[in-house]
Amino acid sequence: MRSIKNSFFYLIIIGVSSALMYWIILKGKMLEVGQNIVSHQKENGHWNDFITAMSHNLQHPLAILLAQIVTIILVARFFGWVCRRIGQPTVIGEMIAGIVLGPSLIGMYFPEFSTMLFPKDSLGNLQFLSQIGLIFFMFVIGMELDLKVLKNKAHDAVVISHASIIIPFTLGLGLAYFIYHSFAPPGVEFLSFGLFLGIAMSITAFPVLAGIVRERGIHKTKLGAIVITCAAADDITAWCILAAVIAIVKAGSFTSSLYVMALAVFYVMLMLKLVRPFLKRVGDLNATKESLNKPVVAIFFLTLLLSSYVAELIGIHALFGAFLAGAIMPENNKFRSIFIEKVEDVSVVILLPLFFVFTGLRTQIGLIDDPNLWKITGLIILVAVVGKFFGSALAAKFVGHNWKDSLSIGTLMNTRGLMELVVLNIGYDLGVLSTEIFTMMVIMALATTFMTGPALDLINYIFKTKDSIVPEEISNKSKYKVLISFSTPEKGKTLLKVANSFVKKQSGNTVVTAMHLSLSSEMHFFGIKDYERETFLPIISESENLNQKILTLFKASNDIDSDITDTANHGEYDLLLVGLGQSIFEGTLLGKVLGFTTRIINPDRLIDKFTGKEGLFENSPFDERTRQIIAKSKMPVGILVDKKLEEINRVFIPIFSDEDAFLIEFAQKLIHNNGSQITVLDVIGQKRNNREIQEVVRSIEQIAPNHIMMMQERTIKKEFLENQDLMIISLGSWKKLIDSQSIWLNNTPSVLIIKP
Repeated sequence: MRSIKNSFFYLIIIGVSSALMYWIILKGKMLEVGQNIVSHQKENGHWNDFITAMSHNLQHPLAILLAQIVTIILVARFFGWVCRRIGQPTVIGEMIAGIVLGPSLIGMYFPEFSTMLFPKDSLGNLQFLSQIGLIFFMFVIGMELDLKVLKNKAHDAVVISHASIIIPFTLGLGLAYFIYHSFAPPGVEFLSFGLFLGIAMSITAFPVLAGIVRERGIHKTKLGAIVITCAAADDITAWCILAAVIAIVKAGSFTSSLYVMALAVFYVMLMLKLVRPFLKRVGDLNATKESLNKPVVAIFFLTLLLSSYVAELIGIHALFGAFLAGAIMPENNKFRSIFIEKVEDVSVVILLPLFFVFTGLRTQIGLIDDPNLWKITGLIILVAVVGKFFGSALAAKFVGHNWKDSLSIGTLMNTRGLMELVVLNIGYDLGVLSTEIFTMMVIMALATTFMTGPALDLINYIFKTKDSIVPEEISNKSKYKVLISFSTPEKGKTLLKVANSFVKKQSGNTVVTAMHLSLSSEMHFFGIKDYERETFLPIISESENLNQKILTLFKASNDIDSDITDTANHGEYDLLLVGLGQSIFEGTLLGKVLGFTTRIINPDRLIDKFTGKEGLFENSPFDERTRQIIAKSKMPVGILVDKKLEEINRVFIPIFSDEDAFLIEFAQKLIHNNGSQITVLDVIGQKRNNREIQEVVRSIEQIAPNHIMMMQERTIKKEFLENQDLMIISLGSWKKLIDSQSIWLNNTPSVLIIKP
């Protein structure tokens, strides 16, 4: 009755208001008499008016900018994914995406499309947004630096870091001497040109280096600690030198730049001695997500913007101000993590790709159309590698590191990535670098970043040791080994319960490993230890409650799917347990309308289609990650569909074919270790026909006759299913049930789907 009343009221309000508006419009028409109203209707008709209006809308600056952003993000994500799949940092893909969208590829082969998407008039807006993105990104880089690490390992780090700057800087200055006449822009002094080549050779990409260290699992080693410290010291030193170089270039001479540098020193001291203690006080009082409200956030953002503004006014570039603002933020790791989350997603996902593409629009590889120019490009790459790689490696060897660690340090310090592009764009904007030398240096940045991974692999191969990377306890083949891979602590606790129910009474002869992988691109080096501890704390607590000894394994991964299966296969585990994820399109209208989205939007699915693996997963009910794990794992895999699993006392196991016979072994483990009550649904009488099932069931009945029950009913009652804690079913049978849309699936308890 209330619903009818509300509907009636709604119709009256809408009807009366519509009639009143229509009457006002009619009366308003009479007011136009004598106003010389010009009609917008054209003789061409309404359709042409619509087309003209749409064409005007498409050419509006905002529409062009939004189209550019959408295109850039899609292309950057795609190339980032490609590079991640081949073991390269995502940033390389984003750099390549910028070049692809620029005149080097799209502009060369599809000039009309390039002109339409990136008209010259729109580049100013793109540059402005990209600079805002860079300011926020440099702020994050400053916050990611752990200055405590510098204090603890300052001596070795400073020696290696400064050697890795001064040697390539000197070589870059020497290179400038030989190419000045050929490539320096007209009117640019040698000092400015040489200084910018020197600093461009000296830079190291701290974020890319930290990501590689995390992905390779060496962040806890002595090598990881020293290389991160070196990179942090390198970052601070290089940005200070860059600020001085910019001051010299803008001032016109070294003498006049001394005034700028004196002002810059005063500004830095003011930030360190006055602003930093104030921010620390604010941060200590607001270190939780709840207390970090809008007024507090405004204080830190104002600090960032004012610092950038002052640095730009002084003449040492706004990016140095943003970097310094990040470095003086409160050292509380929890605070920094919360604040970085507020800044990073927008700056890295949306604004930063604009910078890559803007750099790509300036990069014209077509200009290097002569063999001599390619020789110069090769020479630039050689000078960059020799200076940075050998400078760092020799310094590391001198302070006492072995050759393997020294070469690894040299390789990692040779990573330039995004930081190189920042320096090059500053030089280009100041008119110090010509388009040709800018393009050559961009190619050098790509080459030196790309070679880091393969070079590390080569060093590890040359200096490989006989030490196994798998702990001795795991490599022991006489033990039954279970690996659980969890995404959240809650899922990990549930998976641990399942694992424990299989091995509870065999603790001396089993190994249970709890593993958590996180995307390296979503982690920050300074907070990685806290994150690992917080992630495993609930799991360790649950293991103590269950009296189940576990090993923990944490890794920052570039490809979670592959790392899960590689760990499981390499460790020769007997069982892998994972939780079922969910596809982003599952159960949505978009997923139903675009039935092809899982093939087109997900590149993994597309690859499977081309390689012939797609048929294995026709109508698969699983998400993409689970599909990949199933396809690549060499051991039994258990996929848990959790419906608030609390106990595993009553277990239901349906047997539909000969292939399901292996499930009886899991029933045997549950009865022996957990004392579970097992109900086996023998649909087609496999107990009579299958000798393996006969023997296992007979042995169970002899030892625990009251713990297993066979049933052959084809109709499963809702009450029976609701009384069960867990259903264990084979992968093949589960797929058949899903395909047949069996009604009783709606009433199942938690389900453990096992791939034999």
